[in-house]
Amino acid sequence: MDEVDDVDDVDELGPVDWIVVEFPGSRFNGQIAPALLDLVERDLVRVLDLLVLKKDDDGSLEAFELSDLDEGEIGELRTYESELAMLLSEEDVTSLAAAIEPGSSAAVLVWENIWAAPFASAVRRSGGQLVASGRIPIQALLAAIEADEQEEAAEEGTEQLAATEGEI
Repeated sequence: MDEVDDVDDVDELGPVDWIVVEFPGSRFNGQIAPALLDLVERDLVRVLDLLVLKKDDDGSLEAFELSDLDEGEIGELRTYESELAMLLSEEDVTSLAAAIEPGSSAAVLVWENIWAAPFASAVRRSGGQLVASGRIPIQALLAAIEADEQEEAAEEGTEQLAATEGEI
């Protein structure tokens, strides 16, 4: 993995995303590390910043660099420590912490989508620019699928009832 500073041409960068993943009860145990490492090793993403936040029951916040945590909490994530760009400011951390419930911990991850870099670069070279972006939460997707299935079942029931009534 290259450091962000090693990128010769910003035009070659892929889209950059971030997430905050909360672990109620501060049950952050590093089990996500193997999945993240797999994405990195397959050159799909490049981790740009990674931070762990812990919010006490009283709402006080602690932010930890990977070197501050024991391996049981972060697993193999420590391998990124020397390669991170540290993009998040103190103000960013404070804003992100507002989303975390008291008594919880959270992982804040910023990554480049390496897989999308060629497309993003082609868009920029052709004079295009990103004007909107979004993400559909998996819960919303699952709710939409469930609603469609219920609607189909209701329509099927209506069709069967109409066919039965036609037979009488």
